[in-house]
Amino acid sequence: QVNLAESGGGSVQAGGSLTLSCAVSERHYAKPNIAWFRQRSGLMREGLAVISDSGYFQLHPSVEGRFTISQNDAKTTVYLRMNNLKPSDTGVYYCAAKGGVSYAYDPEASWGQGTPVTVFS
Repeated sequence: QVNLAESGGGSVQAGGSLTLSCAVSERHYAKPNIAWFRQRSGLMREGLAVISDSGYFQLHPSVEGRFTISQNDAKTTVYLRMNNLKPSDTGVYYCAAKGGVSYAYDPEASWGQGTPVTVFS
């Protein structure tokens, strides 16, 4: 059982930045990839970025240039740095441990509880 815990959410003015953290209990061999998702009001959960335990990463085109994903050397924490935030980035952000190296939704993934982000204009 992989346990994940997000932190770092909050309220920020448009144009500002936030760094979200995802603490991962272990990089399980079956779910070694950590992805960030968000769920905006009334919309389905959408994948934003993924990073493998070796450091390979992918970003959704909609956030490329504004968001980056990284991890610490111990691979126990995965970060999502979000710059130039927009009100449309408002939502609950989740991290998930999954088998595939993609930010596609995976019903078999292990999920954190989420951290809310509010961007006001």
